[in-house]
Formats: sequence, structure tokens, C-alpha cells
Amino acid sequence: MQFDDDARLDTSEVQDVRGSRLPGGRATMGGGLVGVIALVLGLLFGTDQFGLSDGTTGAPAAQMSSEAQVQEQCRTGSDANSRQDCRTVAVVNSVQDFWGAEFGRRSAAYTPASTVFFTNQVATACGSATSAVGPFYCPGDRRVYLDLGFFDELRTKFGSSGGPFAQAYVVAHEYGHHVQNLMGTLTRAQDGRTGEDSNAVKVELQADCYGGVWARHATRTPTESTGRPLITSLTDADIRDGLDAAAAVGDDRIQERYQGRVTPETWTHGSAAQRQQWFYRGFESGDMAQCNTFR
Repeated sequence: MQFDDDARLDTSEVQDVRGSRLPGGRATMGGGLVGVIALVLGLLFGTDQFGLSDGTTGAPAAQMSSEAQVQEQCRTGSDANSRQDCRTVAVVNSVQDFWGAEFGRRSAAYTPASTVFFTNQVATACGSATSAVGPFYCPGDRRVYLDLGFFDELRTKFGSSGGPFAQAYVVAHEYGHHVQNLMGTLTRAQDGRTGEDSNAVKVELQADCYGGVWARHATRTPTESTGRPLITSLTDADIRDGLDAAAAVGDDRIQERYQGRVTPETWTHGSAAQRQQWFYRGFESGDMAQCNTFR
């Protein structure tokens, strides 16, 4: 995956609070015990399940750290080609450029969502979260939360082949949840059910599919700064890395690795094969209408 060296990155779409301390005050997660269950479910992978709050934004926001460097160091596509954090900024830009255009094509309004880089712990409108939750989207404040250290864990703990596009897949999946939130489908996962045929799994697979749709159009979506696509090259090897990452975080793979047995009745995200299938379906078709996992 390569970026246009001359493209200007929009760092306003990313808030960098790495190295900052969680601000004082008690962060709340709506739903009491339901919130605790949501946190447990969220441990498997980036999820909207963490967002079973009352939708308010009363949790304290993380403050900018003096160590935050994204705005200073991530200026161009050339920076994205050489730095992991800048690459993530570029992917966020590309994903949102695509969804903005896609919503516009459908005569709908796309509301951008920020991505927050954090380390260890962060306060959100959905409650206080640690890095152990993995990447997640909080509908209460419409933000994606990401500890960049997860990308190393994706390879070392979950067995993914890694690579830049594996990381891009994670980001695109979380923005798939934002798209679902804007379209009103995200709440379908909040019925408290788990299992391979549950709405929770269907929501996650749809987010994978939406990530694939973006990937199909990534090298064709122009950026405002140049009028050219921000991503100039996406190879078959990149897509294989994305598919490998999707499989690595399948419920069956994780359960087999960490509990020694597979229990489909507890799935919240879908099997490795399902996640690959739906990501590739989105990529192959390039059409979000093909991402109806609820049929």
C-alpha cells in the first residue's frame, strides 16, 4: 500500500492523546451490568458493543498530551509512507473521503468521525476503556479509539501476517461501524444476544464488508488537496494481508487459541471464514448494497 507523496494529510480527523493521563472524574458506562457485559464482549476485537451507553457525551474527554506529535510530523503522503501513525492518519482520511462521496452519491449527509490515538487507557462517552479492549467505535461521541500497539498484537498475539493493509483493515472496520451508526443499523447489535446467527455477529460482518467496499475504491477516491487518490497502490498481497487479519480475529480462531475449544453460541464477531467472506464480498463488489448481512 502506497500513498501519494505530495498529498496533504488532514490531521484534524485524528486526536492524539498518547502519553496523556486519564483526566480526573468518574467516567460512566450506561447500562450498569449491561455495560460490564459489553466490555467483556469488546475484548475480542474492535467493536460497537462497547457503545451500549445512553448516547450522552458526559464522560470526560481525554486531553491533548505534550507528547502528541501527529500534527507536527504527519503532513504529507510521504510521511504516511514512512511512519505508522501517519499511515493511520492517511487511512482515516481515505476512508472518510470515500464515505463522504458515497453518502453524497446517495443524496445523504456523511458526518465525519474522529479517531483518537491513546495509550493504556482513555475516557470516552461510552465509559473508561483500556488498551485490552482493542480498537473500538463509540457511538456516544462518534469516535474511533485506537492504541497503535494493537497492530503489533494483531501479529504477535492473534497470528496475523501483519503489514500496512492489515492495519488499514482494522481502521476501515471501525469506520464501518460509524457508517452503521449514521444509517441507524448499529443498534441492532444491542439486543443482548450472542451466537453465530446473532445480530451482534451480523453487525460485525457488515462492518467487515463495508471495509472491503472502501478498499475497492481506495485507489480511485480523490483527495481534496490534490484531486488525486491519496492511496496510489493497493496490491493483491495487500488484500491478502487484510484477509489474513480478518481471519486472525475470527471468534473461532481466538477461542481455539485462548480457550482450546470453539463455542459458536458465544460468538460476537463471526468466524474466520465469515469475516474473510464478507470483507472480500465488499471488496469484490465495491457496492455497500451487497453488505446486507441481515437477510
